[in-house]
Amino acid sequence: MKAIKLLACAAALTAVAGCNKTQDNATSNPPIKLEQIKPPAGGDWTEVVSATPAGGFLMGNPNAKVKLIEIGALTCPHCRAFDEKGVPSLVDTYVKSGQVSWEFRPYILHAPDVPANLIVRCNGAGRFFPLMRAMYKDQDVWMDKVLKLPGDQLKALQDLPPNRQFLEYGKVVGFLDWGALRGIPQAKSAACLTNTGEVDHLVQISADVQSQYPEFKGTPAFVINGALVDLGPVTEDQVWPALERKIREAL
Repeated sequence: MKAIKLLACAAALTAVAGCNKTQDNATSNPPIKLEQIKPPAGGDWTEVVSATPAGGFLMGNPNAKVKLIEIGALTCPHCRAFDEKGVPSLVDTYVKSGQVSWEFRPYILHAPDVPANLIVRCNGAGRFFPLMRAMYKDQDVWMDKVLKLPGDQLKALQDLPPNRQFLEYGKVVGFLDWGALRGIPQAKSAACLTNTGEVDHLVQISADVQSQYPEFKGTPAFVINGALVDLGPVTEDQVWPALERKIREAL
């Protein structure tokens, strides 16, 4: 298993390049009417979810004209802001139409990303997006616990063998109880948190992002039809409108 040090995460994490700068970008776009591609019988495209070869999870029409990849970290507050401000419109307007698919690809910024990702992936593709979004919604709660861990406790966790490290970390942060409230039995969460092969997989996914997209600068980052998108200097509120314009151009 690749070594990962358990470090307390700073409150402000890497975000879209230049996200703390401002420019005169509009914070909304006019309504759009999209041709609706017929979904599978008895459902809609948001219910079509599958694991991807690159290690993410994809929601929507796998043959959509526009294939959007979000590279996100569960510890990243700017990623959480995008989930809150952008994802509802992304899903309701674009993914449901069948014209756009959305893949979430995890990126490990800090050690807490590992157990958080192990939990949201624990119940498979069908439950991934609800759990991932719930993890973002509760980010302030569990990250506050992370930031308050004393140094000696962090060191004790770090010194544990690999097959115990993230399980004990999950207990301290409350991930087993969190998962149990959302349909993941504690025994299953424990098995996921001790899966060293999946830990290595998460680390490899992050390494692959850096090698596949050399211009990658931080999370959240977005890829449209294979190309990393440059949103320019944008504020947190401008990320979704800027990305939406890129999606419309691709459509």
